Amino acid sequence: MPEESATPDLVELARRQVDGYNQRDISIFVELTTTDFELFPAVAGSIEGGGRQSRESMQRYYDMLDETWEEFRIVADEFRDLGDRVLVLGRTEGRGRGSGVPVDAPYGAIFEFRDGKMWRARGYLDHGEALRAAGLTE
Repeated sequence: MPEESATPDLVELARRQVDGYNQRDISIFVELTTTDFELFPAVAGSIEGGGRQSRESMQRYYDMLDETWEEFRIVADEFRDLGDRVLVLGRTEGRGRGSGVPVDAPYGAIFEFRDGKMWRARGYLDHGEALRAAGLTE
């Protein structure tokens, strides 16, 4: 298992990005990502086709989350520094708007960085899948 904090700056950027996501703060997204940022969310279809995301498309994504969920957030329990990537493991918590149905599911992500900014994020609904995608085992 790789040791945490070989590059604390990227781990801190990943933490800030998760916080910005949970706050739906588009200014944090713009500050921390490249202009050619690509998002591949864990739930297929939540962003049309995934891929390159502009400020406007991310704002639409945030709006869609707020329309669909009364509450929805990522709880990041673990950040692993992998050089130019950070593996995030945790869970998603939420409650559906209208239905009130609670959600508490495993979540993983790989954030990739270039020149101190995130250029790609891939989400996973299974820790094992996220670990394998990062080239790691449990």
